[in-house]
Amino acid sequence: MASLVGDGGVGDSGIAVGPEPLAFEDVVAVARDGARVALTGEALKGIGEARAHIEELSARPTPVYGVSTGFGALATRHIAPEMREQLQLNIVRSHAAGSGPEVEREVVRALMLLRLRTLATGRTGVQPATAATLAALLNAGITPQVFEYGSLGCSGDLAPLAHVALALIGEGRVRDATGELRDAGEALADAGIAPVRLAAKEGLALLNGTDGMLGMLVLAMHDLRRLLTTADLAAAMSVEALLGTDRVFAADLQELRPHPGQGTSAANLRALLAASQIMDSHRGPDCTRVQDAYSLRCSPQVNGAARDTLAHAELVAGRELASAVDNPVVLPDGRVESNGNFHGAPIAYVLDFLAIPAADVASMSERRTDRMLDKARSAGLPAFLADDPGVDSGHMIAQYTQASIVSELKRLAAPASADSIPSSAMQEDHVSMGWNAARKLRRAVDGLARVVAIEILTAARALDLRAPLRPGPATAAVVARLREAVPPPGPDRYLAPEIAAATELVRDGSLVAAAETVTGPLS
Repeated sequence: MASLVGDGGVGDSGIAVGPEPLAFEDVVAVARDGARVALTGEALKGIGEARAHIEELSARPTPVYGVSTGFGALATRHIAPEMREQLQLNIVRSHAAGSGPEVEREVVRALMLLRLRTLATGRTGVQPATAATLAALLNAGITPQVFEYGSLGCSGDLAPLAHVALALIGEGRVRDATGELRDAGEALADAGIAPVRLAAKEGLALLNGTDGMLGMLVLAMHDLRRLLTTADLAAAMSVEALLGTDRVFAADLQELRPHPGQGTSAANLRALLAASQIMDSHRGPDCTRVQDAYSLRCSPQVNGAARDTLAHAELVAGRELASAVDNPVVLPDGRVESNGNFHGAPIAYVLDFLAIPAADVASMSERRTDRMLDKARSAGLPAFLADDPGVDSGHMIAQYTQASIVSELKRLAAPASADSIPSSAMQEDHVSMGWNAARKLRRAVDGLARVVAIEILTAARALDLRAPLRPGPATAAVVARLREAVPPPGPDRYLAPEIAAATELVRDGSLVAAAETVTGPLS
């Protein structure tokens, strides 16, 4: 049997899981970094009190939804006491009906953690041992096999959560800590974890939640926060490489339109372009450039609006992290009430919303890249930044790659939440499609990282070609960090590995960190 306080401790040795909301950083730490978890004493007390209410209601002759009745469209049938354990097993087994590719480990771990936190609120009525077993699976690195298709986002992420619940009872397939795909019962036994024996109400409590879509939202927000700073870095390098002006980023101009994200983005650009020899080289009265193209001049407006959209998503996600999503729920006075809090609309909308700026920031990045490659618009750079144009193609096809991704991102920006398809014999006649919105946002975030990486790769090459003029100290530090993985300009060579290397440096934050050695923290 798993310890009721888990194996992870609290504080420095793990993430404390109680009735209080988890921080975004906690979700990322458990999902990606394998941080350990532990149920708090307050959580266990609340879980136990709620469980006592469920057991008392289960003993009554009056039917209670989810405790002594069927589910969904079958809620009118009263289930005899001797069949209730079978009822809980049946809902888990029948709802574990996912299909398609296997979902990423970090997504499943985020889902598990967020379900555990809802159990820890004491509003679901599970046994304390059930919550402890879920914590034990996380700490043992056991990840149930969850599939791409199956959730309509209402009643929550039913099929994905059912695959997790299936592992709790020792059935289905899981990945162990080494990543090996195994039978759940065997993996639990090897980890010293006893399978759960489900009691009244527990099947529903493990399945009715928005945890999958919320987990993917939190992970996407974490990545987008870094990517938007990196998009500012890419824009600064391109402005510099294209002999653009930084006067449009002045603080007093930005204050005329006081959107907070725009001000942040412009401040980043000013810091990144400071003390640049390249910028200084064309500040004099002989400069004939009156205005830059929108993709340069308006980058704070676009990158900033993306930041403000992200801030709204963080507000919604924070509220959801403070929620106890289940149906029915156990209220503090002992009542068990049906509700609609499992509907994923609030999360689905912001998941869709974030896909729009992801596409637009990428679109602007691609336009700056194309400008650097076009001899007619690049302010003296060689065609396609090629070593010997005509013999060499330079970055011509790198821009094609950007363009293909941007086209895909535009399709991914179409909302999933505007669709609904009825299910469960019209009992569930309107659904959120939040899981689908989350899946496409993950692809959008991945695409944005690749597009920004190609712009930085191209801008770094252009800055090298501006020699002997030197870029600013901050952008020079970024070029130097990139050159540790990607060689300087020269004749054509195999470009895909260079794009992959640049993309990894974007994803892990190395390029922003290099700039920050000069600028200090960027926002």
